[in-house]
Amino acid sequence: MGRGKIEIKRIENATNRQVTFSKRRGGLLKKANELAVLCDARVGVVIFSSTGKMFEYCSPTCSLRELIEQYQNATNSHFEEINHDQQIFVEMTRMRNEMDKLETGIRRYTGDDLSSLTLADINDLEQQLEFSVSKVRARKHQLLNQQLDNLRRKEHILEDQNSYLCRMINDNQQAVGGNDVKMGELAMLPPAAFGQAAAYYGEESSSTALQLTPAAPQLAFRLQPTQPNLQDPACGGLHGHGLQL
Repeated sequence: MGRGKIEIKRIENATNRQVTFSKRRGGLLKKANELAVLCDARVGVVIFSSTGKMFEYCSPTCSLRELIEQYQNATNSHFEEINHDQQIFVEMTRMRNEMDKLETGIRRYTGDDLSSLTLADINDLEQQLEFSVSKVRARKHQLLNQQLDNLRRKEHILEDQNSYLCRMINDNQQAVGGNDVKMGELAMLPPAAFGQAAAYYGEESSSTALQLTPAAPQLAFRLQPTQPNLQDPACGGLHGHGLQL
């Protein structure tokens, strides 16, 4: 009983289509290998799946590049080379598309332009935002802990400085208290002691003053009688004769 003829058309079921592609791809590559080995032919096969995945086969005696060059020489056709300006235009177009995608993603992260998203896209965006928020909070807690540690170290430093200043103040107060005690002991001495000390220091100071004072020059005085005014009747002769220094 022979196999029924299969209608050649696109398989609508995705699973059946994938299974059929795998089977027929293997069969095609197997037939190409048999043709190359049995007939000493140069065979090259390139296959791209619906998802863009590439499969290739080339005869063992040559490479796929050599087959392509042979095909170009046989058909007198060459692939059109893209000039430099066209390459720049293609690259600019690609970068512009990527920039548009990034701007769209940023707007969606900020809660804008969500009308075109499906429920699955919304769920994915929510998970990404929750993950980002958790990382931001972890970094925030790390910075807060660092600041707290710095404040604690500063607190210990200030406490040490405060203790040092308190010890210095106490030492100064004790030193001032000792001077006050000495002044109180002097105040308790009897007045006679202060008198004797004053007399002692007074005599010593007076003798010292006398020793330091230069001796005054000796002055000589002599008395001599003055000539009387004989014409003055008040003198009375010799009785009015007086002495003058």
